[in-house]
Amino acid sequence: MSTPSTNVQWGGRFSESTDAFVAEFTASVGFDRRLYRYDIEGSIAHASMLGKVGVLTHDERDQILDGLKAVMADIEAGTFEWSVALEDVHMNVEKALTDKIGPVGKKLHTGRSRNDQIATDIRLYLRDELDHLMAELTRLQTGLIDLAAQEADTIMPGFTHLQTAQPVTFGHHLLAWNEMLERDFSRLHDCRVRMNVMPLGAAALAGTTYPIDRQFTADLLGFDRPSENSLDSVSDRDFAIEFSAAASLIMMHLSRMSEELVLWTSAQFNFVELPDRFCTGSSIMPQKKNPDVPELVRGKSGRIFGHLMSLLTLMKSQPLAYNKDNQEDKEPVFDTVDNLSGCLRAFADMVPFIEANRDSMKSAAIRGYSTATDLADYLVKKGMPFRDAHDVVGKSVAYGLQTGKDLSEMTLAELQPFSDTIGDDVFEVLTLEGSVAARDHLGGTAPAQVKAAAERARARLEER
Repeated sequence: MSTPSTNVQWGGRFSESTDAFVAEFTASVGFDRRLYRYDIEGSIAHASMLGKVGVLTHDERDQILDGLKAVMADIEAGTFEWSVALEDVHMNVEKALTDKIGPVGKKLHTGRSRNDQIATDIRLYLRDELDHLMAELTRLQTGLIDLAAQEADTIMPGFTHLQTAQPVTFGHHLLAWNEMLERDFSRLHDCRVRMNVMPLGAAALAGTTYPIDRQFTADLLGFDRPSENSLDSVSDRDFAIEFSAAASLIMMHLSRMSEELVLWTSAQFNFVELPDRFCTGSSIMPQKKNPDVPELVRGKSGRIFGHLMSLLTLMKSQPLAYNKDNQEDKEPVFDTVDNLSGCLRAFADMVPFIEANRDSMKSAAIRGYSTATDLADYLVKKGMPFRDAHDVVGKSVAYGLQTGKDLSEMTLAELQPFSDTIGDDVFEVLTLEGSVAARDHLGGTAPAQVKAAAERARARLEER
């Protein structure tokens, strides 16, 4: 009986060809072909190892290595013909190799399986992408830190519940964003460390009977070490889930930043101006300048969160070892990489050119009675219990609302009826400048502390 035509690589056991729809439905080459470079790099390392241990002769090894490089050249030149009938990137590459060098090409798959092959490919791919993402994250942080140092003296309202709370500096607010991204960088770095373990050599699930040298292969591919357990090596995708979780946290932070930029660019806030090249207009309202980049980044966060849930659900009920379910891991990972990379690039390009509308920020801080806590602290330092001070300040604010005056605009005669503890020195703490300058400690919003924090943050980036 003839071998089924739908897949000459594994059809020997089958008595009929795979249904045409099933062949297309189960094929992954439509998306996993983007792994071709990593698949070929893994194959080059594997063939080199087989030559070292004597499973391949040196001549066979050299033929395979030259053939794989020729296949790589064809793919990169755009002349390679991908076949759905060959299912995936692995079989397409192997078939092309055999077509180029003859039967010796069939020896490449000795001592390995597509199971450990794809587990290796996806790690090699993600490792490179993590390096790129960390570089983009560093670029974004550099822009934030530089802008924060520039705006260390710029006063704006700090908010809780989106209500004016206390005055802060714009630089301090930007460095809060940077602290979030600093933790995000650390998570990506940790993910890379845990992921950089080589599954190749686990074969289908139990290892191989050939005398392979896994450490040699790991060294060639830049892995820290070979994996310890063959079953785990081919079956788990926790490294992809961990990456997706780290990506989701980054997107959550970018979405929060986006939300603030959307608010701040509105006419109601008018805190910042974004460069025109990162905004769009309206087809009907000529006055509009829409913050489309922050809005789209905010929207893409839900897409990335969905991929995390998809991967968790994919993995949660799989028995050991490999299952076809895991074919569904790549598209969520690829889409997460592509969209996270785009979002980081857009923000890294945009942030250095954000312009602060300093007068609007300061005016908003004045309108919101943001120095009320400073007045309470002033009274406490004079010996008044805090709860009593809270009541005094509340009545002072009520008076301000009636008269349209900020606390700093009231006279001593207006303030003293609420407490005779208030003296001439109260005005040192009621100004916005006095309020932020008083928070002169590590982590505080005082301009001197913001500048020092920016220098420390910049030094951390330089140490990477």
